[in-house]
Amino acid sequence: MSHLARKLRLTDYFTLAWGTMVGVGWLVVMDDWLLRGGALGALLGFAIGGALLFPIGWVYGRLVAAMPDAAGEIAYTAAAFSRPVSFSAGWMMMLAYFIVCPWEAVAVGRIAGYIVPSLDSLEIYRIAGRPVYLPHLVIGLGLTALLTTLNYRGIRLSATFQNWTAFGTLALFIVFVALGASKGSPRNFPPLFTHAPLVSFLLMIQIVPYFMTGFESVSKAAEESTPEFRSQSFLKAIWMAILVGILFYTIVIAAVAFVAPWHDLTGEKFMTAVAFQRAVRSRWIVNVILAAALLSLFKCFNGNFVAASRLLFALGRRGLVDARAGTIHPRHQTPSAAVLCIGLATAACMLLGDAILVPITEVGSVACAIGWAATCAAYLFMRRARTLPGQLALSAIEWIVAGLGLLVAIAMFLMKIIPAVPGHFTVHEWLALGIWIVLGAISHRRKVDAVQG
Repeated sequence: MSHLARKLRLTDYFTLAWGTMVGVGWLVVMDDWLLRGGALGALLGFAIGGALLFPIGWVYGRLVAAMPDAAGEIAYTAAAFSRPVSFSAGWMMMLAYFIVCPWEAVAVGRIAGYIVPSLDSLEIYRIAGRPVYLPHLVIGLGLTALLTTLNYRGIRLSATFQNWTAFGTLALFIVFVALGASKGSPRNFPPLFTHAPLVSFLLMIQIVPYFMTGFESVSKAAEESTPEFRSQSFLKAIWMAILVGILFYTIVIAAVAFVAPWHDLTGEKFMTAVAFQRAVRSRWIVNVILAAALLSLFKCFNGNFVAASRLLFALGRRGLVDARAGTIHPRHQTPSAAVLCIGLATAACMLLGDAILVPITEVGSVACAIGWAATCAAYLFMRRARTLPGQLALSAIEWIVAGLGLLVAIAMFLMKIIPAVPGHFTVHEWLALGIWIVLGAISHRRKVDAVQG
């Protein structure tokens, strides 16, 4: 049996997890965050919402150490529940990762158009009233092709790309925040909340899962660690990613609210860049921010590409979808068929433009909350039955931590689907989720029919 190449170290797992988590939301949708929660509401949403993910991260760290399987949630739930439950958990998590790929492919064109305005030309069609420009498509398809090639040819190439873009993002982030914040004032912070404080907080915390999804991507690359890698380091990489993610989001929100009167800028394109430009009164800081955003976009795209392709590979290897998806390249030792599938699907979906992708990304929060809840439930079940490899019974503290992780995941799921909660699913989100479920049911049913036939 062929095996995936074992090339990843602790640093690689950290940049995979953090890089998958932090994309360009801090540049593209900062105005949405601040309009949802206000300066303090948005900051508290990410601080508290992010902190609530530590118990879930702990569960993942324990599970990936005990079961280092690229299947992630598929493997964990398969050890505790039925085969359909296992497939459903994996299919939902694959949506959470995959949908980020075309979104980033679309976003790179928007950022490029902001840098070079002439790229916002040659409109070729419209979807939902939003134009799709030929230069944007060419740039997005080019980036998709690059990342598909990197991941096809080897995980070491992908990891090196991830390391450079992740640490490059952090370096540029420190530069523009430090220099820009020196020009700000606390008078720019109000309004601290845009609605009643509780409503502002709820509107923010319900989107945190989407923007913090990624720490658990460590589990999807668990089979690709170096032979000397210590299993305890999986948890270390996960918690480091969550902590740095919380710090990144809260600092950038505080910085934007500090450097300029943010409420006057919410209609601006790329509000974060505009706020710093007004504070410094120079274009150079915008160039630094856009460079950081492009690096962040590359690493987020690549990290989600890795996670999505590994889940598709695991589904194929376990016979839950077409077995060809579980193919390993004999020379590169990569899940080559799954990589090509994700690359082609990304290219196809980005043709829909951002008008269609926006409501679909909202579904990402629910998809990952379902995966997190299933994982925590599987962990509790296995520990109670003492079926988790190499583990003894849970202590009282461990029960509380794992139980808290399960409750947090369920709460995040309910906040998006209960109509009484502000910011709940609209018909577009339900439609997108329904289409994904139907696609999964068809894929799984065809495989079952083929086996039975």
